[in-house]
Amino acid sequence: MRVVVKVGSHVLGEEDGLSFERIENLCKFLSSLKEFHEVILVSSGAVSAGSLLLNLDRLKIENKQAMSAVGQPYLMSIYRKEMKKYGIKVAQLLITADNFDSRKSTDYAKMAIETLLKNGVLPIINENDTTAIKELLFGDNDQLSAHAAYYFDADILVILSDIDAYYDKDPRSSSEAKVRKVVSSISKEELEMSLNPNLSFATGGIVTKLKAADFLIKRDKKMFMASGFDLSDAKSFLLDDIHKGGTVFCKE
Repeated sequence: MRVVVKVGSHVLGEEDGLSFERIENLCKFLSSLKEFHEVILVSSGAVSAGSLLLNLDRLKIENKQAMSAVGQPYLMSIYRKEMKKYGIKVAQLLITADNFDSRKSTDYAKMAIETLLKNGVLPIINENDTTAIKELLFGDNDQLSAHAAYYFDADILVILSDIDAYYDKDPRSSSEAKVRKVVSSISKEELEMSLNPNLSFATGGIVTKLKAADFLIKRDKKMFMASGFDLSDAKSFLLDDIHKGGTVFCKE
């Protein structure tokens, strides 16, 4: 099975930088997953990493681009160091929406992915938001990961974030909210809810994840959403084939 794992900036980052403990836990999980499956990682966190190296106003786009530019290689060096513990090499791929609009560009990216996977390398994808113009940006890695899962022939997209599942109500405002363990369709109203980013670093929210799920459901692909802070649900689902927590999005 081929798995795309997407980890959000809220999981990797903290208000003043990166959470090295969560990165270590993620890498250990990825190494276990690679024993059974082909794995592609879509990782946010470049701006969070860059904040450790450049103390700039994060609200200005040019500053975020600069922080991403210095943060991306730093983040990759951390992944390289952590995955080396498990004898796994890593590779970086920076992608924009334009890469999936061109068949030739998509084919080249796919060939690179296939070669890396064939040789046991962990491809790590992030959006090339340092130089890409606005029109060629996805704007969040949820959409990027959904496209990567589809165009790179993955069987499932796994989104690890601060949102541990999809609820029938907002769990932060309702004590009666219940997890929807399996979702087979997403309504127009759900896809048009207001975005609610959790941190200044985060560009996503539940809506971007629903859009990613909707994109994949319509193309007969599957998505699983679970906590990136506590990986027990992801481990149970992917390593033990037991659906304890989290939400699966797939056709009936």
